[in-house]
Amino acid sequence: MTEPNLKELVNRLQDALEDLDNIDEDTIGLVRELDAEIHRLTEAGATPDEYETVLDQAQSIETRFAVEYPTAERFLREVIDALAKVGI
Repeated sequence: MTEPNLKELVNRLQDALEDLDNIDEDTIGLVRELDAEIHRLTEAGATPDEYETVLDQAQSIETRFAVEYPTAERFLREVIDALAKVGI
């Protein structure tokens, strides 16, 4: 998985969230923070440890999505998988 593909996955996640009627601002904020961190890492040439931190952040969001937004959770799972591959 390349870093540009990772950014594309986050964009797809955001698109999926926009399609939801009952999405709350806190959740949108969490995904925006995740997006900002991913962009920062990919532009700065991050270390595996930095990717691990963002991976942890994404996994904590996934727990919330699994219960509240199962459709969007599928896209977040793809982001998590991509982060794990990039951070290796």
